[in-house]
Amino acid sequence: MTGRPAPHPPRRRTARSTRTRIVEAARRELGRDPDCSLGDIAAAAGVARRTVYVHFAGRAALIEGLTAEAADALRLAITVTRTPMPDAVTALARFVLTLWPVGDRYRTLIGLSRQGPGPDRVSELLAPARDTVAGILARGQQQGVFHTSVPPGPLSRALEAHLLALLDSVNSGVWADDGTGAATAALIAAGVDHGVAASEVHRLHGTGQAQPPH
Repeated sequence: MTGRPAPHPPRRRTARSTRTRIVEAARRELGRDPDCSLGDIAAAAGVARRTVYVHFAGRAALIEGLTAEAADALRLAITVTRTPMPDAVTALARFVLTLWPVGDRYRTLIGLSRQGPGPDRVSELLAPARDTVAGILARGQQQGVFHTSVPPGPLSRALEAHLLALLDSVNSGVWADDGTGAATAALIAAGVDHGVAASEVHRLHGTGQAQPPH
């Protein structure tokens, strides 16, 4: 009895595994040195340079692959935070605590935005998070827990810039944070009293209610 040869799923799995290893190596090496070469990334991934070209047309395509991975991780984190939370202070703190590990993992893209994905691509990547935060801010302003001197949309962009600056500080090695400092700073910027902000963030962090997605 003859027929078509059976597919080779192990081969496909190996290819996916190799691609994942290359992207992970790119994340590490580009974080260490934004100007590192494809050869450096290939060596860190334990593959030949030509193997990188099997999966990516060049350095720009590899950075785009890293950006796409970051976008998937960000979407997953946002999905995790979509459970309704009536209290806007708790919602904003939980949102920042949940997304901070994702931002920390892919913070190298901030430094690469001028030469890699570009500011517009990074802005597109962050749009879902920006919109979610704007919704939380609008609810908090209605509840009277956030200041109303700036509308939710612009305030969301201001918080985004603030958090990106903090991530860049981590990338530069001048600051370290597990997300609690960033979440506290975001609440204070939204108009929450420092003591209340710090207490709520540490409560969430301590009880594990803001866990990064896996």
